[in-house]
Amino acid sequence: MSRVYPFDEAATARAVIDDDGTLVEWNEGARRLLGHPADAVVGRPAALLLAGDGTLAVPVGARWEGTVGLRHRDGRTVDVWLLAHRRPPGNGHGGDWLVVTPLTGRDAAAPDDPLGRAGLIQSPCAVAVYDDALRLRRMNDAMAEVIGLPEERVRGLRLSEIGSKPESEELEQGLLQVLTTGRPLDLQTYLRTGGEQRPHAWLARMAPVTDAEGRVQGVCLAAHDVTDIYRARQRLQLVNEASVRIGSTLDVTRTAQELADVCVPALADFVTIDLLDPQEYGGEPPARLTAPLNLRRVAHQSVLRGIPEAVAEPGQLEVYPAFSPQADSLTAGRTIRATVATGDLTEWLTWSAARGERVREFGIHASMSVPIRARGLTLGVAVLTRHRRKDPFTDDDMLLAEEITARAAVCIDNARRYSRERETALALQRSLLPRTLPHTAALEARSRYLPAARAGVGGDWFDVIPLSGMRVAMVVGDVVGHGVQASATMGRLRTAVRTLADIDLAPDELLTHLDDLVVRLSEESGSDGSPGEVGATCLYAVYDPVSRSCTLARAGHPPPVVLEPGGEPHQLDLPAGPPLGHGGLPFESAEVRLPEGTVLALYTDGLMLSRERGGDVGRQLLFQALGVYTDSLDGTCDRILHALLPPAGAADDVALLLARTRGLPASQVTTWDIPADPALVAPIRKQVVEQLERWSLSEIGFTAELVVSELVTNAIRYGSHPIRLRLIQDAATLIVEVSDTSHTAPHLRRAKIFDEGGRGLLLVAQLTQRWGSRHTTEGKTIWAELGLVEEDQ
Repeated sequence: MSRVYPFDEAATARAVIDDDGTLVEWNEGARRLLGHPADAVVGRPAALLLAGDGTLAVPVGARWEGTVGLRHRDGRTVDVWLLAHRRPPGNGHGGDWLVVTPLTGRDAAAPDDPLGRAGLIQSPCAVAVYDDALRLRRMNDAMAEVIGLPEERVRGLRLSEIGSKPESEELEQGLLQVLTTGRPLDLQTYLRTGGEQRPHAWLARMAPVTDAEGRVQGVCLAAHDVTDIYRARQRLQLVNEASVRIGSTLDVTRTAQELADVCVPALADFVTIDLLDPQEYGGEPPARLTAPLNLRRVAHQSVLRGIPEAVAEPGQLEVYPAFSPQADSLTAGRTIRATVATGDLTEWLTWSAARGERVREFGIHASMSVPIRARGLTLGVAVLTRHRRKDPFTDDDMLLAEEITARAAVCIDNARRYSRERETALALQRSLLPRTLPHTAALEARSRYLPAARAGVGGDWFDVIPLSGMRVAMVVGDVVGHGVQASATMGRLRTAVRTLADIDLAPDELLTHLDDLVVRLSEESGSDGSPGEVGATCLYAVYDPVSRSCTLARAGHPPPVVLEPGGEPHQLDLPAGPPLGHGGLPFESAEVRLPEGTVLALYTDGLMLSRERGGDVGRQLLFQALGVYTDSLDGTCDRILHALLPPAGAADDVALLLARTRGLPASQVTTWDIPADPALVAPIRKQVVEQLERWSLSEIGFTAELVVSELVTNAIRYGSHPIRLRLIQDAATLIVEVSDTSHTAPHLRRAKIFDEGGRGLLLVAQLTQRWGSRHTTEGKTIWAELGLVEEDQ
């Protein structure tokens, strides 16, 4: 017995009728059935083939079956059972009807037919048997119920003719594979069969049917409804997808949008995410909510382009009354399902006319409001609605929505807590950093601070500290870690640096004291007897405009970049020094001379960090940006940040300090060597007055003379030789300095009524803006500053 490949199309009478009733296809099987050749009927009304008055009611739905009297070519009437499938428009053609009827297989199977014995008529599993031409030979009652047609009507049709769907053709290809290979095959598909109201998931198990000699005579198809397994797998897949997609950042808005994106279209056609406004409740949502509620739209998503269902826009705050689904769900603390048909939403849609209009316009018929709760706090509500999908929300849908929302709630709460801590840390950081840099005669300075885009605020800081003798200290530091703790540690270190700088410690000594402080902070932050992990790096530099020298020391911090006038940017070669917090390790200072107009770039490592490039590339970019000459340090700061930082922001926080040095002309500095004879103080006072006249500062001559007299006399009486007097003058200040080789620092004391001395330093303190002492390698220097601007006023 030979098989027919490809299929014998003439074994089925087939015709296609377009929407206006015209026959557009007519196969050989149709000619066999009614005798009319194709050229006699194609292009003519199909109604001409109807017996009787030639009328037939237009079928309703996607499938029709029934017995119809048709005109044979010889004039007789033939009663034919027809199966008609409605085919939607597509692939360049309009909608039409595919009409088929079998020409073979109408006779019942013989008792000894192996195909008939394989029918399993009593099996609850839907079973059908197809012959070697893949035409239906037998099927049981369960399969007839699935198809929605009795066996005697469809016997002799191919599976693709019974179903007339793309999935049916895929299954038929599977039958052909089993028929030709003789090996079983399992296929899964999702479709709505003729006997179903909704689509189901099916597992089609196909096996060859053989005769006594083992030859393949057909194929047995068993259909298993696996919809429950399919939906469970879908739910699990959606939960896994939510775990991956939701919470990719620590941004509340982005996380809420990810929740909405996951739910559409898998669960709903339109989703809105509304959160409680934390400002209304002092930063934390209350444990118990009462209506009406103020909710802010954070995110929404739709299956329709442009999200036309939305009434509120993201960022908009709206009031929700007690009868709204949102308020009802939040106050009840559970998921609320509602449908338009049952009237659950009538009061809400009447109150909100705009929403009522959207419901009617888009055919919204069901909603489900799920509270967004995490760690015992209610953060907001997710509202899922359907209009394209006609089925309401089921119990399984509710459980799935609650599972996804619960996962998202934790992510939203994490993002909310992170945002609040970041804002607190940023406010603390900015309050601890200098708002403006001081104007000094020694240098011009500009700065920038940028928190990390994702990691948050860290412990980077910078400072410019005026010192005695018109010198200026510059400092840049970086505390390990991020958040409020790092910002607080930064504040303590910055305060310590200013305090240590105030007593004029050398850079290496200052870092040694700062290292001791970090060690103590680590011990204080520890628990259970173990030390904490507080660490920091720091670069400290002191610039003297008189000598144009700069003394620097660093503790594990990147060295500065220097650009001298007419030169190329380069990195200073400084001793590295250990990071702060190691304890007991030495720091070294280095001194360099800087011509006037030299630009120093001090920065933290966040400026160089990048996933896309190495440190050497970042250094070259810094050299290039710094090397473009400009008078504006602000412009240079911006150019450096633009060149080195990605558009999305820095991976770590960044502190940048630029300083352009100034030199003090020799004409503004005068020095005298003081002899060890108190009787010679008067001539020194006279020389000072004469110098002040040359500087046109006669108006402060009397005050300066008194200060010089007291400081020089003290140095002769209590200090060690040699003794030196120096006057430094700029537009706003006159500085008096007296140096000797003694390391004993002076101090104020309260003199008694009959004491002959002890009032000199008190007098100096009253006559000057400020005064103090600093230790040097040779001894000490006592200094005092007299303001010129105030005197002019």
